[in-house]
Amino acid sequence: MTSSAEVSWQLDGITMYGTIARPDGDGPFPAVVLVAGSGPIASLRYDKRASGPHAVQNVTKLIGRMSMQSHLDELVAAVGELAAQDFVDASRIVGLGNSEGTLHVLHYATSAQDVPFAGIVLAAPPGRAVGEVVLSQLALQAAQVPGGTELMPAVRAAAGRYEAGQPMNLDPRLPDSVKMVLASFEVPANLPLARELWAEDAAGSLPKVKIPALVLIGMKDLQVDVHADGEPLQEAAAGMANVTFAFPPNANHVFKEDTRGAAEAAGAPGTGYNEPGTRLDPESLQTILAWLRGVLT
Repeated sequence: MTSSAEVSWQLDGITMYGTIARPDGDGPFPAVVLVAGSGPIASLRYDKRASGPHAVQNVTKLIGRMSMQSHLDELVAAVGELAAQDFVDASRIVGLGNSEGTLHVLHYATSAQDVPFAGIVLAAPPGRAVGEVVLSQLALQAAQVPGGTELMPAVRAAAGRYEAGQPMNLDPRLPDSVKMVLASFEVPANLPLARELWAEDAAGSLPKVKIPALVLIGMKDLQVDVHADGEPLQEAAAGMANVTFAFPPNANHVFKEDTRGAAEAAGAPGTGYNEPGTRLDPESLQTILAWLRGVLT
């Protein structure tokens, strides 16, 4: 049995909020910090300063300050809050990141920190540059609409201008959904983070990890691809006994169970992540729990 409590702390004059779940008992317990239990494990999940219910009041304070470093600062503060709990064993804290969150977990794990991680779980880490992942997603979406594939050269041309430090100058023929995704990388409030993120990948940091690491990519993930992203990551970790890979067959990008065929999933509107009846993928959950038991006991 577990209980939950809301917590808050200050970072650069902004209040951050999170929820700590703790098992019954005195502890101290191992813990997981979630960036985005079988056996007694405490956890902290927190809102980034530019997300959650306080995003509107925080965003004006963050304009021009959002970066990969600012996200690392948020994670450092969150780990410090978790480690300070009297029921948490600060020597047994694991970082678990999903998608972009895996990059922040990697930055934490490969830098000197007052509270080092005991291990990390990278759920859907991009093995390619994030910009390339975005372009692959847009190509998949374009293939579902008449004439969409013919517009991809215009998308790649805009991306090329962006990578060269120029305005994207989006082609007006592009669907609004595509323009919205690309334009988000030029919103002033998202800079310099967006430009840093566009070029970032997990394969460059993974070889620097010295602690146990579990890398998961779901076979039903339509964003991070088990081959296009998984293979560069496996190459980067070649010969690293501390890195374990798992590719659960029915897990999507957020590790919900998805039993649909690939064509059906790709053609469905929206992500379906929060549809009624969805649940965590059982195989993914058991893989993570078994790995945690091996690392933390």
